Amino acid sequence: MKVTEHIKNANGKTQFSFEILPPLKGQHIQSIFDNIDPLMEFKPPFIDVTYHREEYVFKEVENGLLKKQVVKKRPGTVGICAAIQNKYGVDAIPHILCGGFTKEDTENFLIDLDFLGIENVMALRGDAVKSETYFKPEKEGHAYASELVAQIAEMNNGKYLDEELQNSSATNFCIGGAAYPEKHMEAPSLDSDIHFLKKKIKKGATYIVTQMFFNNQKYFDFVAKCRKEDITVPIIPGLKPISTRKQLNLIPHRFHVDLPEELIIDIVKCKDNKQVRQVGIEWCIQQSKELQKAGIPVLHYYSMGKSDNIKAIASALF
Repeated sequence: MKVTEHIKNANGKTQFSFEILPPLKGQHIQSIFDNIDPLMEFKPPFIDVTYHREEYVFKEVENGLLKKQVVKKRPGTVGICAAIQNKYGVDAIPHILCGGFTKEDTENFLIDLDFLGIENVMALRGDAVKSETYFKPEKEGHAYASELVAQIAEMNNGKYLDEELQNSSATNFCIGGAAYPEKHMEAPSLDSDIHFLKKKIKKGATYIVTQMFFNNQKYFDFVAKCRKEDITVPIIPGLKPISTRKQLNLIPHRFHVDLPEELIIDIVKCKDNKQVRQVGIEWCIQQSKELQKAGIPVLHYYSMGKSDNIKAIASALF
């Protein structure tokens, strides 16, 4: 079932969903199941599975020369999605990126998903690899998420890259996109960011999931600005409980979001990460309750592969 259908069928009731990471290469899928199992009692209608592009490393070989080597640390997004749908009977939503994909790679990826009966995809540009300052698309790939959305929408209309294909079957993907209540780090302004979000929706995105935020007012203000710009699709809030003191610096640096002063003070007072984790859980519960009271259709949690703190939050809400 499509995400938009799940929301419609809930009849105003707030639903619970979460995102997982594929295991590191060499690890068994059971590690994923072990973290999904405790969360199934909250009846998630869908589970997101991230996609991680390749990275480049340089290894020294004979004569002191350096050899470029491609490393993929977290393969398996498609297989995990198929396994989740088969094991749990819930919709799995694979992330698909511009980075690392040519248009043909994208088409083949989508064909595999269609064959597996996967009806939802999250279309993202993706970040630059560590060796690049700015994002660099593949030579025959997409530079922007809106272009990726457009290709998926074309396949939904039965149009493939090879225009000579006869009697081609249309896919049936519900297309999700990302949004940033505190703006994307590369956007010159929030208004500019919303302009490009609107373009992505015009190309075919039918729902949005936000970057994490820790101040609900930023989300409410962002939604209000979107509605003023005639963006009417569901805007699902993405939430993450802080779990370590290190994240006080890591989250603002990596994700370019602000932390409320009250949260910072509470974390600084903690004696160890066990206390930090509890503060993070309690803060996220309060965020979630306020969003739930506002009638938000889905609360989406970034689990980062761990379920114990997400379970503690969901137990207080669902």
